[in-house]
Amino acid sequence: MAKRDFSEELKKLPASPGVYIMRDSQDSIIYVGKAVNLHNRVRSYFRKIVGRGPQIDRMVSQIERFEYIVTDSELEALILENNLIKEHRPKYNTMLKDDKTYPYIKVTVGEAFPRIFVARRMLKDKARYFGPYTSAQSVRSTIELLNRMYGLRDCRRVLPRDTGKERPCLNYHMERCCGPCSGEVSEEAYRKRVDMALSFLGGNYSPVLKDLQSRMEKAAEALEFERAASYRDLLQSVQQVAQKQKMSENIGENRDVLGIALEPENPDADGVIQTFFIRDGRLIGREHFYMTHVGGRRPEDILSEFIAQFYAGTPFIPREIMLPCKIADAALLEQWLTSKKGSRVTLSVPVKGRKEKLVELAQENASMILMKDRERLKREEGRTIGAVKEIAELLGLQKADRMEAYDISDISGFANVGSMVVYVKGKPKRSDYRKFRIRSVAGPNDYACMKEVLERRFRHGLRQQADEETGSFSSFPDVLLMDGGRGQVNIALQVLEELGLDIPVCGMVKDDNHRTRGLYYQNREIPIDRKGEGFKLITRIQDEAHRFAIEYHRSLRSKAQVASRLDEIPGVGPARKKALMGHFSSIDEIARADTEELAKVPGISPAQAEEIYRFFHAEKTAEQG
Repeated sequence: MAKRDFSEELKKLPASPGVYIMRDSQDSIIYVGKAVNLHNRVRSYFRKIVGRGPQIDRMVSQIERFEYIVTDSELEALILENNLIKEHRPKYNTMLKDDKTYPYIKVTVGEAFPRIFVARRMLKDKARYFGPYTSAQSVRSTIELLNRMYGLRDCRRVLPRDTGKERPCLNYHMERCCGPCSGEVSEEAYRKRVDMALSFLGGNYSPVLKDLQSRMEKAAEALEFERAASYRDLLQSVQQVAQKQKMSENIGENRDVLGIALEPENPDADGVIQTFFIRDGRLIGREHFYMTHVGGRRPEDILSEFIAQFYAGTPFIPREIMLPCKIADAALLEQWLTSKKGSRVTLSVPVKGRKEKLVELAQENASMILMKDRERLKREEGRTIGAVKEIAELLGLQKADRMEAYDISDISGFANVGSMVVYVKGKPKRSDYRKFRIRSVAGPNDYACMKEVLERRFRHGLRQQADEETGSFSSFPDVLLMDGGRGQVNIALQVLEELGLDIPVCGMVKDDNHRTRGLYYQNREIPIDRKGEGFKLITRIQDEAHRFAIEYHRSLRSKAQVASRLDEIPGVGPARKKALMGHFSSIDEIARADTEELAKVPGISPAQAEEIYRFFHAEKTAEQG
């Protein structure tokens, strides 16, 4: 049940359609829902109902207050609910994980000399659109194929206005474009090429296959083997595109087919929605999506949530959406989809024939993806949680869920830096990674550097805990991993003892080839199975700490080099240095630039550009001399 009594607020709820918003003690939105009758729907959450699922009970127990918005209709409530879920992504709403935009093939038939290119949005213009497609790579390959086959332009010149103003591009000279910009091709002749491309996109492949076969044979007979090979490659590309479309012949029109798979025994697992995209009767692609927070939810309710969220974000809505089961909001969703599309959209549950087999196939695909995910998650669990348990058992610890590793990087004592990487349940938690620029150590002294890093880390953490702050330092590790043996471990134990902290410290010992060979813990070296997941996790952590420290050190060296050279130029202060480095990608690029290029930098006058140029020019002359 809820934390407090809402009886007075519940009495004031109107018996109207609208949207209700649940908030927790931090005033964060944890759930958004719609209702035909707000009074009945919201009150239902605060009754003692058995069997509504642990997730809903958990959500209700966290409600600190609720609010509602009255709408004129249930359709308005649906639209508002969608917008609020997308904006706030509440913790307990069933959410579509994927937020992709799918590519279209756009043919600018409204232009005198049309082009074919990729479009991410379907606009209300004079162009023709094909798709959406699930693979951007296949879209680009198809466009490249069409441009090569029919010699279509891919430039942005405005034709016929710009005809003859510039030389034809490289594609023309490579015989990949028929050159409408040169005036050699009439609008009528070019339009015939475009019409053939449109026929191809519509699924009429036979004329293209026959034409390419004929061209290949003629080129071979004329001993033009390179040209024949080119036609052969094109022929194979067209055959591959045609082969992909064979699955759903005779289905007709534009349809999406949905399947769903859940894992009832694991309420925390995501649900999978499989979608087949059928356009003009041909399967152009398929995609699967994950829905979060599905525990205890019925398949029909999850499908409703998916349809509302997915089709709110896609520009193309098919005429029919085929489902594996009936859904309660079907009429409302049909009304909403119809208003978005501008023509009738239906939700159907096929019960026989080829349509039913397509839905069954979508269901099977969803189940296969869920099964693969289960196996993948099991393997992932072995690499992470299983590896953590293995390390904890090896060290005799109750748990090692949070592990922190440290490393020092320097070159002969220059710009000493330290790194802190954090792994939680075997996975890197990059938001808690931290870099340390060493303040108290001037020369190469790894022990002194490590002592400073650990003191700063844990003093900061103790302050955060005393002030009841939540930050990356406020959580202390279950075990400290030091990049080294006895010496590094003793430094860490000394710091922890001085601060009154009791945290296990373990050294990651390397062999003569700089590979991890074992763990140093409680004054002894513990051998570790090199084939085990625990050893692999230790190695990953050690490599990550090393990488993180080196990257930070490299960035400091780079900044120091830039600063030392630019600081020598008269009149170049911090603001102009920043402007130069923002305009050019490197110090070498600044050195290569002439006075005109330098003067284009905001804040650099022609006189200053001349001074910068002279500085680097004189420097180069001195180097050469």
